[in-house]
Amino acid sequence: MDPVLDAMLAGSPAGPTAAPFALATVVATWSSAPRGPGARMLVRADGTAVGSLTGGCVEADVHARALEVLGDGVPQLVRYGVSDDAAGAVGLTCGGTVEVLVQRVDDAAVLRAFARRVADGDPAALATVVAHDGGVTGASVAVDPAGLVAGGTGSARLDDALAHDAAALVAAGRTEELTYGADGSRQGAGVRVLVDVAAPPPRMIVAGVTDFAAAVTSLAGFLGYRVTLCDARPAFATRERFPDAHEIVVDRPDRYLAAELAAGRADGRTAVLVLTHDPKFDEPLLEVALGADLAFVGAMGSRRTHADRLDRLRDRGVPPEALARLRSPVGLDLGGRSPRETALSVLAEVVAVRARGTGAPLTATAGPLHHDRRPDEVPRRGYSRRP
Repeated sequence: MDPVLDAMLAGSPAGPTAAPFALATVVATWSSAPRGPGARMLVRADGTAVGSLTGGCVEADVHARALEVLGDGVPQLVRYGVSDDAAGAVGLTCGGTVEVLVQRVDDAAVLRAFARRVADGDPAALATVVAHDGGVTGASVAVDPAGLVAGGTGSARLDDALAHDAAALVAAGRTEELTYGADGSRQGAGVRVLVDVAAPPPRMIVAGVTDFAAAVTSLAGFLGYRVTLCDARPAFATRERFPDAHEIVVDRPDRYLAAELAAGRADGRTAVLVLTHDPKFDEPLLEVALGADLAFVGAMGSRRTHADRLDRLRDRGVPPEALARLRSPVGLDLGGRSPRETALSVLAEVVAVRARGTGAPLTATAGPLHHDRRPDEVPRRGYSRRP
């Protein structure tokens, strides 16, 4: 979990952090900023810090500002950009621009309420007032899909609007900045609110009990997926063979996926990887997967295997537009052969598709290093939609 949120909770490795402390939050980004809105750094009264904003670019300057804010209680909204003299001094050489809100937190109840829901795997949002003409900058509320959970902005009308609008963003899984009038009206201007949405991790369903599947389950968990290993053979689908899978299901993968889709537990963020090398398992599963609106469907195999598989899927009635969504042979051309190298290749393509990357070496590309994510994705940290 986010180390700042972890520091809010009893039982965390460092123990809960007591208020007052300074909280620095990335509230907007432009171009190739290292991290997106919602990245946080906490600075305690003794000067120790938890978390990161830009991977090291501006942390020293923000830390100094955080100590100032701890002393006087006055929030600071600071923009760091590559064209600024201050940016070069603090080391923001990535070419992007970030805007950071630094505030003192005297009561951590709202942040703890948000952290508890994130730790429990429940979707939630932390809505923070970034700028307010005549109001309180830094006020925040925690929201879940049902509405307001904790906190307040000092304006009942703004609280009501945020409870509704942030709940909708939680349902959609998007981190965004919203704008309101000073009185909380949706048609006005003067109040900027960052709604930082945390959603449960996306799912990856891995079919197969090969060494390649074991390597994929290990690396996919590291990348933030909740990984389910599914195979119909109980002798091979074991915790000993797949220690890093979050779930091991002994069932026909096609039947399992169909049930998960019907129950709403597999959705547009779910990736399915078919690694069994057995047509009697692969093809029924692919028929189900390609008929659903999933984030990624990939299958391992040689080019000849893929061509033969396509012929059989056509015979099963899978339409051309569905077959076009199948990524096979799955993976990027990295040249590796071992199970771990192959897993890296496979998951590199998953990440590239999710983030709309090309998979090309950065030395062979031009323009921004980071791509805006699609609206249907639910990243832990979104990218600003502001120009």
